[in-house]
Amino acid sequence: MPSKQDLQRLFKELDSLRDRTAFLLFATSGIRRNELLSLTVKDIDLEKRQITPNNAHKTNTTKKSYVTFFNTEAQRYLKQYSDNKRKDNTRIFPFTETAIRRGFTRASKKTGIHITPQVLRLWFNCELGKHGIPDRYVNAFCGHVPNSVIAKHCSDYSPDSLKEIYDKANLTTGVY
Repeated sequence: MPSKQDLQRLFKELDSLRDRTAFLLFATSGIRRNELLSLTVKDIDLEKRQITPNNAHKTNTTKKSYVTFFNTEAQRYLKQYSDNKRKDNTRIFPFTETAIRRGFTRASKKTGIHITPQVLRLWFNCELGKHGIPDRYVNAFCGHVPNSVIAKHCSDYSPDSLKEIYDKANLTTGVY
């Protein structure tokens, strides 16, 4: 796993506000690349720092989503990015996977640090674990909510409860 110093070095080499915003959302929410690319304005509550991906309630997909959150670092960048993006598109990130890859690849070549959205998702999982967040909640943030009735009722997976758990971790990348 990359260290916080690695994250900070790579982050500083990202060329655009778009790439930096995406980076922080990957690192602090555990969101998948395709989920990030499909986010719309209605999927994000900037004040609560909450993401509810548009496929969060679909049951016919193997890659489920539920609800996750992002930290104040990402909130600051997302607000600035949203204020500057074209308003005629409802998608938050109206670009392709290739655009993300290019931005990350350029920064990786400059720093010699190989970080991808998938690596940031893994970093998110590890960091929450280091902060004492139980695996069942880390899994929920990453879209792995249990299907069994018993498992669902043994833990509170309400958005309010998950927000409280997320905030206790005080997750930060230290990029500013």
